[in-house]
Amino acid sequence: MGKIIGYARVSTSEQNLDLQIDALKKEGCTKRNIYIDKVSGKKASRPGLDACIVALKPGDILLVWRLDRLGRSMSHLVNLIEQLIENKIGFKSICDGVIDTTTASGEFVFNIFSALAQFERRLIQERTKAGLTAARARGKKGGRKVITAQDPRVIMAKEMHKNHAISIQKICSTLKISRATFYRYLTIQEQNSP
Repeated sequence: MGKIIGYARVSTSEQNLDLQIDALKKEGCTKRNIYIDKVSGKKASRPGLDACIVALKPGDILLVWRLDRLGRSMSHLVNLIEQLIENKIGFKSICDGVIDTTTASGEFVFNIFSALAQFERRLIQERTKAGLTAARARGKKGGRKVITAQDPRVIMAKEMHKNHAISIQKICSTLKISRATFYRYLTIQEQNSP
């Protein structure tokens, strides 16, 4: 059997980790196998969690006090636990007792969570599509505004390009545009020329 690796997190440095650490120890996790972060759960960068994930090996169990200590969002939590399962690493949450991927019923509950997260993602996609459709029906268009040959930036790019003494890099730097945009401007100019 592998090790029990614990992870604890509080949102600010003023908050205390003692409750979580005591609970992790009570469940068999040694102090040297507990990784901690004092950072908001919304932050993508969590050095303690990163080190914890690296330390986990097949057969180990990741133990947390509560689910909200681990994931930034439902989808992040589900993705993280799915990665653990793929790597043959178990997962347990102390306060959310039914979440224990080392048992059949715990894995079943996790799969329900996973399905709910997928459902949430699909709802967001559907609402976004419906919103775009409603906006189009009212005559609103999304995306960039169309740039025409009469746009001052296109005219300036073309004029500067006529002067062969100015490099393309200098033109792009002066106009604060990328090379791709510069070439697109030249194409727009040529397509709309009489």
